Amino acid sequence: MSLKTNHPKHPKGTKARVLLTSVFGPYAQDDAFGSRIINPMELYHNQVTRVQQAFSLRTFNRSWGLMLIQVNLKAPCTLLDFPTEERFLEEIKTNEYDVIGISSIMTNLLKVRRMCKLIRKHQPNATIVIGGHVANLSVLQKYVNADHVVRGDGVRWMRNFLSEDANQPIRHPVVKGNIGSRIMGVDLRKHPGDDCATLIPSVGCPIGCNFCSTSAMFGGKGKFIEYYHSGDDVFDIMCALESELNVKAFFVMDENFLIDKKRALQLLARMEENNKPWSLYVFSSANVLQKYTMEQLVALGVSWVWMGLEGKGSQYTKLAGTDTVAFTKNLREHGIRVLGSSIIGLEEHTPENIDEAIENAVSHKTEFHQFMLYTPIPGTPLFAEHEADNSLKSLADVSIADIHGQHVFNYHHPHIKDGEETEFLLRAFRRDFEVNGPSIVRIIRTVLRGWKKFKNHPNPRIRARFAHEAANIPMRYASVLWATRKYYRDDPKRVAEINEIFRELHAECGWRSRLAAPIGGRYMYRQLLKQEKMLDEGWTYEPPTFFETNFANGPAAAERVEGIRSNPMNSTTPAHVNEELVVHELESVL
Repeated sequence: MSLKTNHPKHPKGTKARVLLTSVFGPYAQDDAFGSRIINPMELYHNQVTRVQQAFSLRTFNRSWGLMLIQVNLKAPCTLLDFPTEERFLEEIKTNEYDVIGISSIMTNLLKVRRMCKLIRKHQPNATIVIGGHVANLSVLQKYVNADHVVRGDGVRWMRNFLSEDANQPIRHPVVKGNIGSRIMGVDLRKHPGDDCATLIPSVGCPIGCNFCSTSAMFGGKGKFIEYYHSGDDVFDIMCALESELNVKAFFVMDENFLIDKKRALQLLARMEENNKPWSLYVFSSANVLQKYTMEQLVALGVSWVWMGLEGKGSQYTKLAGTDTVAFTKNLREHGIRVLGSSIIGLEEHTPENIDEAIENAVSHKTEFHQFMLYTPIPGTPLFAEHEADNSLKSLADVSIADIHGQHVFNYHHPHIKDGEETEFLLRAFRRDFEVNGPSIVRIIRTVLRGWKKFKNHPNPRIRARFAHEAANIPMRYASVLWATRKYYRDDPKRVAEINEIFRELHAECGWRSRLAAPIGGRYMYRQLLKQEKMLDEGWTYEPPTFFETNFANGPAAAERVEGIRSNPMNSTTPAHVNEELVVHELESVL
């Protein structure tokens, strides 16, 4: 929506020149614009592997929302992703734009404010549009000098604003899943577990947890916006991404992709018909996953799942009736890696029971574990609840740059004293690392056991998928285990765990892994120590800047990009439905 009642229209329509940009970096530093060293532009190192030091997975993900808007506009549109302030300033001084759109999360409010000031100074005639999660901040217009604030579907809003057909088919951007991935000081190149495309079937989530800002942004409980309505549509997009990026895996950027079982099983049928041994990395709730048989999940290629575990005794119905410890164990036994997500600071948490909550989370033994503070984000029902009972802290008491779920509460907890939450959060991360060890070792164990279970599967497509995922076992994974065992040589428990995996690995690979382990392992060990030293000296990681355009006469230095449209001839969705964005009401699944 816009700040205005009727949808605004730019006078130049589809001829308007558009610049879309993310906020400027650097990101992994403490500065006056709200950057925080504990809140880098890295999802894993920020929220998942933050205490794993040199074993932490370091990677970046593109601003795919901006990419989605860009390829769905007929207007000339340039994208500047992860610029420095200097690069952003250079762009608005060099090229004239009619519309400048900025996407941001709330913690970067001061950067958005700074960018708006620079735009007003150097491009006073440009229309400024603000989107992303920062748009849910009700007091945003007090802090930034913007013309429009967009909440929800940016593609539809921008098409309407530029007098384009808002209901024309959605084109999918070509998005590499991970950028600059590295672990243990080694860059990952064409690694089966890292090399993937980003797939965006829909946005929002109908489950509507009260703390979820993504669900709130796209309509809340029972609603989401589905771009591709059938398995045929999704299959066509995946085929095109496979061809463009030469990948066999897809990071499905969809809060609950499997909730549409009919679409998922239709996709499975197309994969089987066309012998596609693809891997899918998905978000899902435990209850939705259990609507499928394990055989269906394996056949569909689900090999990694991000699953909310919230906490023992949690109020959230997506976990109702599920023994999540047993369920995650079953997933791992089928070669499916799990990223569990747990919350610190739920209403029932106290200093007396927080350790029990942490132990319950750690007992899941997931390959990765995200811990987040229970945080009421503006726009969510949880925020409204705290606003109503006057338990929110004022922005004078807590900086908006610190409201990111990895530092402090932005409200007064009924049982946890202000400041205690920071230590409880770090305690959870440290306990998981202490008990379960480096995530990379956990991954190797699950990939190896998946290969052992399915290497002789009667379906050659499934065999091929597990063979691809296990390609690193004989050499690279053997080297990782050797280096990690050497690093933990004074920890008998960790050494014993690695030796057990080694026995399984050598039994499968024989002389190849026995030969590769010490040779590659020595190199990995040196890189691990080098990375550790760099971290001790204050090394931080920043994403590269991307400069892209959707039209031939765009800036000379910009890379030309085009979107992908699904093939309507192969779609089982009625043509008139295929031309619309349908907001679904799925209360029945809740």
